[in-house]
This record gives sequence, C-alpha cells and structure tokens, in this order.
Amino acid sequence: MMFPLSILDVSPVTSGSTSRQALLNTLDLARFADQRGYTRYWLAEHHNSPGIASTTPDIMIGQVARETQRIRVGSGGVMLPNHAPLKVAESFRLLESLFPDRIDLGIGRAPGTDQKTALALRRSLEALNAEDFPQELAQLLAFSNDDFPDHHPFRSVRAYPVDVSLPPIWLLGSSGFSSQLASIMGLGFSFAHHINGAAAVPAMTSYRQQFKPSQYFEAPHAILAASVICADTDEEAEDMALSVTYTFFSLHAGRPQGGLLSPDEVKAQPMNTYERELFQSVRARHIVGSPATVKAQLEPLIEQTEADELMILTMVHDHQARVHSYDLLAEVFEVEAACMGV
Repeated sequence: MMFPLSILDVSPVTSGSTSRQALLNTLDLARFADQRGYTRYWLAEHHNSPGIASTTPDIMIGQVARETQRIRVGSGGVMLPNHAPLKVAESFRLLESLFPDRIDLGIGRAPGTDQKTALALRRSLEALNAEDFPQELAQLLAFSNDDFPDHHPFRSVRAYPVDVSLPPIWLLGSSGFSSQLASIMGLGFSFAHHINGAAAVPAMTSYRQQFKPSQYFEAPHAILAASVICADTDEEAEDMALSVTYTFFSLHAGRPQGGLLSPDEVKAQPMNTYERELFQSVRARHIVGSPATVKAQLEPLIEQTEADELMILTMVHDHQARVHSYDLLAEVFEVEAACMGV
C-alpha cells in the first residue's frame, strides 16, 4: 500500500567514529530521503548524551534544508521547557523565511536529558516544573499570532521577522497528555511508539476523536513515530538491532556508554540473567526484520492507530545499512521517488 513515510534522526555517534561524521551522515541521509520521496525529516533534541550528536535541532534544520530541495524539515522536537518561547518563535520564523513552506515545528515537553543537565539548561529550579508546559505553549502561540492581551507584560514584544508566519506546530508525546492538548488546541500530533507502544492506539484515537479545527490545522493529522530496522533478511536485521537495543538497555541498567556500539561489541558485553531479560524486553520496543516481517508488524499498527503518516527512527552502527533500511521501507510502502529539478 502507498503510505507517507518520514524520518526521525538523532544523529547517532557510533563507536570508533566522531560527532562530525555523525552530522555528515545526517546530511547524507537527508539527501537520500529527499530524492527517495520521504515526506519529512525531523531532527531531535538531546543533551549530555555521548552517543547522540543532535543537540540543537534548529541549527541542523537549516543545514538539512539547504542540502535538500523538497522534503519538509523540522524538529522532533524542540523541548520547549528548555527554551524561552520568544527564542523558539524567532528561530523558526527565521527558518521559515529562508525555506518557505518546508519547515515544521515539533514541540515536546520532556527535558531530553537528566535533571542535572536540565537545570544547567534552564538555570532555575523553578523552571524544571513540566506543569508549566501548557502556559509556555500558549505563550509561543501568542508570539506567533501577536495577540497577547492588552495588559500582558509581553504585549509590546514581537517575534521577528514579523513578515512570515510560524511553521506548522506539532505536539510530540508518548502518553495521553500531549494527545489531549494537541486536540484541544487544534495542532498536529506525533506519538512516540518506541517509548510507550501500549499507549499508541488510545492516544492517537483520542486525538482524532476530540480534535477541534483551528487556524493551524483544519483537520487532525497524526504521525506515528516508531523504531524500525529493516534488512534483506530477518537474521541480518536482528544483528543490526543489537546496537540500538543496547543503547536503550544501558539507560535502564545504569551502564554508561559512549557511542552506539557495533553488534560485535554488544555481543562481547557480559550480562547476568536479569540483564538479559531486561535486554530482551527493550528489544521488543523495536520493529525489526526483513521487508515482509516489518510490513506484517507495521500495517496492523497503522490501521489500529489510524495514523496519517509513519515516521521512522533507525539507529544502527553502519551508515550504509541505515540508508538501505530506509530504502527497503520505501519499497514496502510503495513510496514514489521524487522528481527533482535540475
């Protein structure tokens, strides 16, 4: 079946390589996705994570957009509690002015890091309160529309440049909170299946059922984000998946690691019985296999969530294997390659 595919990229730093190479790999993958017919390319925000080079999505959005021609480029996402709403509005209006109708603003409410790093980013214990997210989002929209109330202290503050609109806003989430907020405010919604797969169907169903049309979106648009690794055979894909599985496992097991380990390096890691069980439970979050195998898992999930679009995160050690995985997925979902201008 023909179905829109997009990419979520954290710019993984692999063992034995560098962050510069990780970022160059991102640009290479983005050029491929642009030509292969992918719909969007979103960059993540993570901090104090040695295996991830994607810390400032707004900078990378500009680089990726400059290297591509048609694909939409956005944040997956900007962690709003880490940033002043005015600064976010300015950054994304600037990007929209440079790349008209090609920028997306994905917003998240998680810190994208640990509590100490979040404090270093926000410089205030009071700012660590995630309960302020709805107010911060409302402030961002007010800067977007220049519609603060008359007596608001920011009434005279404007987000420049003012002759462009803020790009479409998407709320990112892994629970029902962002789903409900996105539906109430009439925004786009993207659910992280790889973080909380059990909540995907109820969250996306609730978003669609409760959606209220707005000036931002006339109708609901739900993106399902999932971790998928595809290879020519199930065995090859399972081997490739060891890298990302160990990365997620290490977070739960308290095993600090540097870059994304190779499959052979993961196999060499000692594990006790409990750790092996934990490793297998983490592996279950990822959709892995040959084209036929991943298709059999993804199609029912798309149907159950009524997703309008599938956004794929693929973290493997070998860059060419990652590109090949996205190419195989494009074949599975019959994505037509883009006709690029000369």
